[in-house]
Amino acid sequence: MNTTSPMIEVKNLEVDFYTGKHHVRALAGVSFSIAAGESFGLVGESGSGKTTVLRVLAGLNPAWDGEITVAGKPLARDRDKEAKRAIQMVFQDPYGSLHPKHTVDRILAEPLQVHGIGDIENRVKDTLEQVQLGPSFRFRYPHQLSGGQRQRVAIARALILRPKLLLLDEPTSALDVSIQAEVLNLLAKLRQELDLTYILVSHDLAVVAQLCERLAIMRTGEIVETADSAMLAKGELQHPYSRQLLTASKGFDRAAIAAFADL
Repeated sequence: MNTTSPMIEVKNLEVDFYTGKHHVRALAGVSFSIAAGESFGLVGESGSGKTTVLRVLAGLNPAWDGEITVAGKPLARDRDKEAKRAIQMVFQDPYGSLHPKHTVDRILAEPLQVHGIGDIENRVKDTLEQVQLGPSFRFRYPHQLSGGQRQRVAIARALILRPKLLLLDEPTSALDVSIQAEVLNLLAKLRQELDLTYILVSHDLAVVAQLCERLAIMRTGEIVETADSAMLAKGELQHPYSRQLLTASKGFDRAAIAAFADL
């Protein structure tokens, strides 16, 4: 891993949502930097803002303020095809993220067609091999696949444009526990082989500890603490909210959970 060259830098990222007369500040001055080849986790409760960060980076939420650079280039709100290819996202739900009436072949070929990229036949075959699915899967439909196989197809769809940065939104939370480890091992293998940079959103600290070198803990649209995986493994988190999140992740603790509202 190259720790000297930042793949992505986010400075003072702010996002506001308006519903009628109601105003919610979803992100309030979020800043972080991720090295090329690093895997970085965003952790927090539902509503903490972690998925909003991914949506901004993926171009799904164009209304934001702040500065974002990817591989040294400013990330514009109106992105060209090169910028879109550089950042791809794997969504949480492998059941809902794949078109039910499209074959795997069509699902993987479509991004290449949109971006005007040729050699579709070989790209589809190679990418399926990368996610450990053989050629027999090409002409199957999503309903003919298991949950783990569907998520592998979703990962392949993200990889087929050969991005630099992969955004992972709870990529294993909808899968059986027995399948989660397989997908996490695959993601770790792909990162090394393809020199990818990951941003992983998860509520599961064990998943983050397995896949990420560093993590940021978010609460109400802000990063309250940044730590490395060694600190997480040793339980050396400093912020009170971080420590409560760690305690709650180890099992049901009524006192710790009740105290969340008091911080």
